[in-house]
Amino acid sequence: MNMNLINWFKNILYLFVLSGFISVHAGSYEDFFAAIKQDDASAIQGLLARGFDANTLDPKGQYGLYLALREPSLKAARALVEWPKTDVNALNAQNESPLMMAALKGHLEAAAALIKRDADVNKTGWTPLHYAASNGHIAVMALLLENHAYIDAESPNGTTPLMMAAQYGTAPAVKFLLEAGADPLLKNQQSLTAVDFARRTSRTESVEILTAAIRGRQATGKW
Repeated sequence: MNMNLINWFKNILYLFVLSGFISVHAGSYEDFFAAIKQDDASAIQGLLARGFDANTLDPKGQYGLYLALREPSLKAARALVEWPKTDVNALNAQNESPLMMAALKGHLEAAAALIKRDADVNKTGWTPLHYAASNGHIAVMALLLENHAYIDAESPNGTTPLMMAAQYGTAPAVKFLLEAGADPLLKNQQSLTAVDFARRTSRTESVEILTAAIRGRQATGKW
């Protein structure tokens, strides 16, 4: 057998192996995101054990862990959090982290598991506390504060978690943040306070709680 024929066989074998690899990877890609949708933790674990990258992006640029928390597919999310190669601080195109989605949805156990994996509680810009406050998830807010979340964290436009709670969250969430030490006198870049945020959406109870807190601070000289 001459060398040209040997090289030809080698090239054919290489192409065969390569096409098989691409085919398997493409199938794994589809299976991975389908398993997240179906909350199939065992399928995800199997794919990861065979070498599939847990940090693969879907066609819309979202990470599997973020999608699992958003769905919610909490068994799938647990499998991904427990996988040591999963980047729990990966940010999507909107600069959102898995912990932010867990906070937004009120997934307390998932948030605790993420924090245990060193998820960033105080990421720059919008934070998990902003997201938890916007839906009034007090248990998640308490967890974040217990893990040193900055209570008056400022978004890119200066909005604080208290402002988010005032406009989008609940009166108990506003009360919780105030009692935890949030500053009701802060203003964002549009010079709006938490009271202004509450008034914009006619959150009467939140307005009353905030104005009472401001009067209390003024009466005791806390400016």
